[in-house]
Amino acid sequence: MPLPLLYTYRRCPYAMRARMALLQARVPFQACEIVLRDKPVDLLRLSPKGTVPVLLLPDGQVIDESWDIMRWALEPRDRDGWWHRAQSTENLALLHANDGDFKRYLDHYKYPQRYPDETQPREALRSLAVEVLLTPLEQRLQSRPHLGGDAPCATDLAIFPFVRQFAAVEPGWFEAQELPALKTWLAAWLGSELFAVGMTKPFTAEPVFGFPSLT
Repeated sequence: MPLPLLYTYRRCPYAMRARMALLQARVPFQACEIVLRDKPVDLLRLSPKGTVPVLLLPDGQVIDESWDIMRWALEPRDRDGWWHRAQSTENLALLHANDGDFKRYLDHYKYPQRYPDETQPREALRSLAVEVLLTPLEQRLQSRPHLGGDAPCATDLAIFPFVRQFAAVEPGWFEAQELPALKTWLAAWLGSELFAVGMTKPFTAEPVFGFPSLT
């Protein structure tokens, strides 16, 4: 039986969280790493918006939103509670902030050339991003190691790729900020086996490759 096929892009935070959710759920899959300037015709046929991730299931169903891919992977295989712990009011609010205002501020801060009509200085956008997400994360993580409490959950997995992207814009500035709990949390994710496997590059020229499941 064919495996689910994930169209992905290694550095995209939406694609990162989809890949790692599939790995965490131990769902075997194949991944097609796209080239942004030359998107596959098959991808555009499945999802005309042309963004990743897109998951094609063996029965022909297409899932083209990252949180929906995470739900498909984790909810029916939730033996470790990763999905259940993400459904709290607090975690859903953090996810909404991340995917909404924080992502908008992050994009305008990181890619000012793409938004010539933006009137706020980059420093102001950076401060707004900290206010809307990083400060609430710091407050949450001061009393627990994960957003899932003593163990991580899908919300941790969904948010950390975006915090990683934010921190990499100006690493020196980020390191100087008083966000000790957040930095510890981010460092743990960046040093995790799940992240290492999820960021593996294909070793051949073949466009389709498999990620191993974690034990």
